[in-house]
Amino acid sequence: MEALIPVINKLQDVFNTVGTDIIQLPQIVVVGTQSSGKSSVLESLVGRDILPRGTGVVTRRPLILQLVHIDAEDRRKTNEENASRKNGRLYKGIEGEEWGKFLHTKNKIYADFEDIRKEIEAETERITGNNKGISDEPIHLKIFSPHVVSLTLVDLPGITKVPVGDQPNDIEIQIRELILKHIANPNSIILAVTAANTDMATSEALKVAREVDPDGRRTLAVVTKLDLMDAGTDAMDVLMGRVIPVKLGIIGVVNRSQLDINQKKLVADSIRDEHAFLQKKYPSLANRNGTKYLARTLNRLLMHHIRDCLPELKTRINVLAAQYQSLLNSYGEPVEDKSATLLQLITKFAAEYCNTIEGTAKYIETAELCGGARICYIFHETFGRTLESVDPLGGLTTIDVLTAIRNATGPRPALFVPEVSFELLVKRQIKRLEEPSLRCVELVHEEMQRIIQHCSNYSTQELLRFPKLHDAIVEVVTSLLRRRLPVTNDMVHNLVAIELAYINTKHPDFADAIGLMNNNLDEQRRNRMKDLPPSVPRDKSFKSAVGQPLPPAEPLALEGEATKGAASSLQSAPGAEHGDGGTGNWRGMFKKGEEGLPGDRTYHQFLPPASPQRGHAVNLLDVPVPVSRKLSAREQRDCEVIERLIKSYFLIVRKNIQDSVPKAVMHFLVNNVKDCLQSELVGQLYKTALLNDLLIESEDMAQRRNEASDMLKALQKASQVIAEIRETHMW
Repeated sequence: MEALIPVINKLQDVFNTVGTDIIQLPQIVVVGTQSSGKSSVLESLVGRDILPRGTGVVTRRPLILQLVHIDAEDRRKTNEENASRKNGRLYKGIEGEEWGKFLHTKNKIYADFEDIRKEIEAETERITGNNKGISDEPIHLKIFSPHVVSLTLVDLPGITKVPVGDQPNDIEIQIRELILKHIANPNSIILAVTAANTDMATSEALKVAREVDPDGRRTLAVVTKLDLMDAGTDAMDVLMGRVIPVKLGIIGVVNRSQLDINQKKLVADSIRDEHAFLQKKYPSLANRNGTKYLARTLNRLLMHHIRDCLPELKTRINVLAAQYQSLLNSYGEPVEDKSATLLQLITKFAAEYCNTIEGTAKYIETAELCGGARICYIFHETFGRTLESVDPLGGLTTIDVLTAIRNATGPRPALFVPEVSFELLVKRQIKRLEEPSLRCVELVHEEMQRIIQHCSNYSTQELLRFPKLHDAIVEVVTSLLRRRLPVTNDMVHNLVAIELAYINTKHPDFADAIGLMNNNLDEQRRNRMKDLPPSVPRDKSFKSAVGQPLPPAEPLALEGEATKGAASSLQSAPGAEHGDGGTGNWRGMFKKGEEGLPGDRTYHQFLPPASPQRGHAVNLLDVPVPVSRKLSAREQRDCEVIERLIKSYFLIVRKNIQDSVPKAVMHFLVNNVKDCLQSELVGQLYKTALLNDLLIESEDMAQRRNEASDMLKALQKASQVIAEIRETHMW
């Protein structure tokens, strides 16, 4: 299991090269208040003076410290490898037992640990400046030594409360956010450092640790400055866990004082003095405290923690590798043959556009209808329901119908319903179908515009690499759709105009409706004649338009003329059959005829103020004076005939329009664009003069491709590093 920590160090090196913390690696994070002895603990673990020391804020950037244990054979092997390089010249300081390397200085080796300390100070000031500000950009340092145990530690700035010097007013918040960023990593072990000469209950380090690790599963407490406690007090209760229990334990250490540091006291001597102090003051706890025990404990905890995290870490790396591979594929390869690339992109876009309409696209939208499905919805749901909601008699009142009948007869009073009035009114109703038909064309045109964006986003992501080519394709397709729109609108105009041009009263469906009306008329006439009293002469049943009996001679004459007119109309009507009522007699063209004629119909017409009861004749063409009265039987009958004929014929035309408009839109707009799209794109864009301009990548595309490539290589290398671990090494 000793091999696990070097594996994590390798992974850290791999991901440091791409400058990202996408993988949360197991590591030990040192947390504590300012001047609590965090850096002294790290120096004791290393055994050398490597960190800047002093009062106030000294650690102003996170320091990721990797301790790598080497033995004498490894050191000699390293010497031999370096001796074989550069004509036998050795790197400076490689002959020593211990050395260090920084990530930012690449392969430069530091054998003098004083140089390491100076480099840390210089690198800190390079980012944060000479003031007391902090930065979250870490410094990576790797120490090779036979006197250390393999560990990965992170030294963070100490928790502070009051800004000093040039520090910003929110320095406390900045440091707190920086600490939480590192200890929130579930794969990290928190090393909470607290000075022994302060109350354990006021420990800021333990408080912060509990925020992210309430169960204490990954928190280890370190109590420093045991030798600085007040006389007569000791840390026995604290070290035994009686004050604040910590699951992973509490370890006490004795650091070098500032005087010892100034006098260049060696760390090794300090560790010996620490051991003597523990034996004298805490003899029963001496073997479970001290720097050496802390190092072994951290090594053991880190190894076990890595063992627990490794399976999930391996899965995470494999998933990310697959994601970045897919991302890199979407970015595409750098363009070499521009001509072939342009033709390929144009062809692919045209194919995807057509496939989206046909419903065979590779990427099918699940959130909403699009493409051909949306067009089908427009035809059969939106357009169909709109037509069905159009009332055949909408906007047509009784007075409109009767006025049209009168206007069609001219100066002569009508004996039966004139045919011209029917044509005028039915054309007016048919004209109302034009607006929803044109709206249908507009909706389909809008959907075909939306398909362009759909193909760009989902189907041909390569187009996003070349914004100018994308814009050019959108412009060409939009122009093609714009050219086809007037043609389609004209065709829809013509479809309605065709229906208006000739009112076919011999249409089979219309003739059937007239036949039904004739049958109803004959039956209702027979029923009414049976109901008349036998003593009343037939001519007495005729009354004037206002309900007064006509003079005896007039009804007979009218009846004879009406019969003669009806007969002549039957005979002269083309295709009329003798004796069966025919289809040319307008007086017979209604279903219910005189059945149940509503007596409460009120006709608001301009009539003279003369009173019918005083015998004044009623002339419908007199000077109009508004008056309300009930419709006569004749007027009700004529009105119903026209309304029913209009409704019957309107339904026939609506059915034709509902069927022919989608066909016209498909032929003149949808199918035409599908057939001409690729040739239009090739003709407009596949030109030598446009190649270089169209295939210019977006500014950040090349950068994103390089970043994705580097990350993919790092993930693949990390996967190889983890794959080298044998299962036996993990237990």
